[in-house]
Amino acid sequence: MEIVEDFDTNTYRAVYTVKFRDVVYGLHCFQKKSKKGISTPKHDIELIEARLKRAEADYRQTQGG
Repeated sequence: MEIVEDFDTNTYRAVYTVKFRDVVYGLHCFQKKSKKGISTPKHDIELIEARLKRAEADYRQTQGG
């Protein structure tokens, strides 16, 4: 899920998952700086994907499986 919020002429995004029961992992928050296009930069997408994998592993470990 992605939340996009505008404040004081700036745009901010928070990307997180609620995939896990009773647990929410914050994966990445950033200020959108690109003036053209609406797509999220590739670097940020790769960072989010890597953090999601770590969150999944952490969740499995803390749930005993």
